[in-house]
Amino acid sequence: MAVRMRLKRMGAKKAPFYRIVVADSRSPRDGKFIEQIGYYDPTKNPTDLKVDGELASKWLNNGAQPSDTVKRLLKQAGVVQ
Repeated sequence: MAVRMRLKRMGAKKAPFYRIVVADSRSPRDGKFIEQIGYYDPTKNPTDLKVDGELASKWLNNGAQPSDTVKRLLKQAGVVQ
């Protein structure tokens, strides 16, 4: 089972809100996930980002592959160099 760290889109039309989740790579974008590790709200100024660093590093050490956007957000949060 390939595990990915990616964004799950929530919120209303034209007002996106994202949860950072760990999910099977075969599941749909907004479908079933294994664990939620944070959230990202780009509509606020400045953007609102909260990541549980302990959970994120646990999943990264277990082999979860972050998407490009999640990798950028993890760097921004200071979880990954």
